[in-house]
Amino acid sequence: MRLACLALVLCACQTTDDGWDVPDGYARVYGQDFATKGARDEFHFSDEAAWGWHMDRSEDSDVQHFTWLEAERPSKYEPPHRSPLTIALIRNIEVGDFIFELDVKNTAPESRGAHRDLCFFFGFQDPANFYYIHLAPGPDEHAHNIFKVDDAARRRVAEVAATGIDWGTGWHHVRIERVLVSGAIRVFFDDMQTPVIEATDTTHGVGRLGVGTFDDSGCYTNFSIFAPAVEHHQHANPFLKSKAGQ
Repeated sequence: MRLACLALVLCACQTTDDGWDVPDGYARVYGQDFATKGARDEFHFSDEAAWGWHMDRSEDSDVQHFTWLEAERPSKYEPPHRSPLTIALIRNIEVGDFIFELDVKNTAPESRGAHRDLCFFFGFQDPANFYYIHLAPGPDEHAHNIFKVDDAARRRVAEVAATGIDWGTGWHHVRIERVLVSGAIRVFFDDMQTPVIEATDTTHGVGRLGVGTFDDSGCYTNFSIFAPAVEHHQHANPFLKSKAGQ
């Protein structure tokens, strides 16, 4: 089992009933492996037609059989400010402090180059107010960083990294950590000991989590969210209001 103990704060760890090592007071508040197509119903999409559900149908019994949610094409969505187009938000939970772990694969052509991305959303309040993480091979002012949308076009909140990540064509493991009171945010890619991006920002508080991409394609599965507290709300799809221009 991967170590999921939050390193942002000094605290003791506990082992959950399902084998995860997490900080004291944390519990697994959400899990999703997309084993059934109906798992899509747990999400709100900026453009539902852009997303599909898939299964690895390999006959090789030694291959792990994955099922996943997939952003298959660019979304027909116009955000209120410059920000990602393809978004899938978990419908009815909100968290402040959290650890979010998942497996992902970028399926866009490698010719997309430095900005070939997948994105991860948190602190989501509405389509004009949220954070997102943009993982890509080429760091610059608009790529491979933690960004906030705050009633304005996205702005980075971390320093520009020296190097980006290599998507290749396979699966990768991502972990995102946030501590609300300090604003600390850390992002891990495959190596769960050394973050690839770190930042501090307290603009947005408790909010929704999700996945997506700016304008590429990719696969997402094996979600695990750990938190000391979770809020449950019956949200309407926030993107429908944006599409209607309301």
